[in-house]
Amino acid sequence: MKILTLFFAAMLAMSPALAGPGAHGPNGEHLDAPTVAAGAVLPRVETFTEAFELVGQLTKGELSIMIDRFDTNEPVLNGVLEVQYKNLKAKATFHADMGDYAVDDPAMLAAISKPGAHPLLFTLVAGEESDLLAGTLQVTQALDELDHDHEHSAWSPWLLAAVAAIVLVAAAFVVRRMRQRKGV
Repeated sequence: MKILTLFFAAMLAMSPALAGPGAHGPNGEHLDAPTVAAGAVLPRVETFTEAFELVGQLTKGELSIMIDRFDTNEPVLNGVLEVQYKNLKAKATFHADMGDYAVDDPAMLAAISKPGAHPLLFTLVAGEESDLLAGTLQVTQALDELDHDHEHSAWSPWLLAAVAAIVLVAAAFVVRRMRQRKGV
């Protein structure tokens, strides 16, 4: 009975670390989505007008942008979005599967990935409507450093699970040996 109790305690301790693919947290965030190490924050830009609001996040491979209507929070899908930084312009590609717009132009990404404040101008055309949104992307740390920190943090749930499994197996052997010595 003690082994069974110990087994269930170990499983309960490991369950938060091993959330399944597609699992969601209390605020709807994806638990299997890439994360960064504590203290590290991916660069973001947030801006809005009377008609639209925009949130963009810079990763090593792209600037991902979500746009919705300011009044209703209805996502703006299949629009045309252009991003300008200084003399660079890049057209964003709409991803229907994620509902976001992505800029993957190498010259644009190289320019805005450097630490500092990067003023961006977004030109949006959605059906009959068009708007200009201006926002500043704050980059506090080089993206290579953030990705390097993430590589180490990705192992922590698996390391925790392995340690818990080893402790469980060791406890089972100790209990079994104690029973054999007592002659039970």
